[in-house]
Amino acid sequence: MPDDTGRMIETSEGAIFALDVGDPSAPPVLFAHGTAAWSGLWRPTLSHMSDAGFRAIAFDMPPFGWSEPAQDEDYSRTRQAERIIALLEELDSPPIAVAHSIGAGPVAEAVMLRPDLVSGLVIVCGAIALEAHESPTSEPIYLRNGLLRQGIAATTVSNPLLTRHFLRAFLHVKQAATPEIVSILRNPMAREGYTKAVADWLPHLLVPPQNARSTRAESWRTLDLPVALIWGAEDTVTPVAQAHALHALLSEAPLIVLPDVGHIPQIEDPEQFQTALIDVLKAMPGPTLSKEDV
Repeated sequence: MPDDTGRMIETSEGAIFALDVGDPSAPPVLFAHGTAAWSGLWRPTLSHMSDAGFRAIAFDMPPFGWSEPAQDEDYSRTRQAERIIALLEELDSPPIAVAHSIGAGPVAEAVMLRPDLVSGLVIVCGAIALEAHESPTSEPIYLRNGLLRQGIAATTVSNPLLTRHFLRAFLHVKQAATPEIVSILRNPMAREGYTKAVADWLPHLLVPPQNARSTRAESWRTLDLPVALIWGAEDTVTPVAQAHALHALLSEAPLIVLPDVGHIPQIEDPEQFQTALIDVLKAMPGPTLSKEDV
């Protein structure tokens, strides 16, 4: 398990691994990762946010990274939201949540259930599946068998030989799939039980949630909380049209579209992403920083 800035946080929903960087008394920002990633992918961003005067915390959303796998094997968006709520309840003060890709759905769900636990929300290339509940789909037959699911997970998501290949598929800036980044993503794959946990999660990647608030337009229209959207202009996984659809529901939320990057802007162009993120954090009311502090 990674050490230095990392620690396990005991919650009512199991132990959650988190990297925690910066002055504990500084304004907190909580980072959620995307598919098959973990908190380690946020390290450069965490360091930059710490240097800018924030307390930057990134957590591993089960089943990925080093957090305890779900005991009930349920990785639905609503159950993931309950785990995030349990984590937020253990933090000293309400952070601004920054959620990337598939991590954005559960984080948004948690925020809608318990807005008192955060002071703002930043969606980065979020896989929200807006209005997906209106066109329900069932779990593919080939994922209904547990052993077959594990075989699929072992040869795809949890196969370290394919990590670089899959990462490049998410990127517009292909050279961002450096050996260092690939090594970071591979790190937790050696964990005992990792493939089994990923196999339990896999159906929730392919079947949109049906009972989540965060897929419903009205939930976004009535969200009484500072929100900002950051998107890659060349994102082909969650195209920028999805950002515009969300933006139309959030009358006061800024939308920052970053040129020449795709679905993972924090590694494709770290400087551009970090600048945009600090700008939206400073613009949010509450425990953020003035320009003089940054």
